[in-house]
Amino acid sequence: MADEGDLEAIGAVLEDDTTRRILAETSSEPMTVNQLATHVDASKPTIYRRIERLEDHDLVAATIHPSETGPHEKVFRATFDRVVVSLEDGTYTYDIERTERMSDRLTRFVDKL
Repeated sequence: MADEGDLEAIGAVLEDDTTRRILAETSSEPMTVNQLATHVDASKPTIYRRIERLEDHDLVAATIHPSETGPHEKVFRATFDRVVVSLEDGTYTYDIERTERMSDRLTRFVDKL
């Protein structure tokens, strides 16, 4: 859980339509900036700015996608499943619920070897 100031920052990030569309696209599969620009119908600089804000709040993560035919690509994926906002005794709190993905578990396993 985080305090109300953090809630306002997360709310500011999520109020942007382009940002929400990026999150929706990357929640089902990792995507490159080029793919996001096409799917979200926004310029690459706009996608990069929104991705930076999302990374600042740990709402997306980047990984390198290997390619056999050309340079490796950086892909982005959403890192959460739900944002839950609660109001109790006059105080708002929020919790970002994350589900650990199989690839994250595999990486952690390999790191321990």
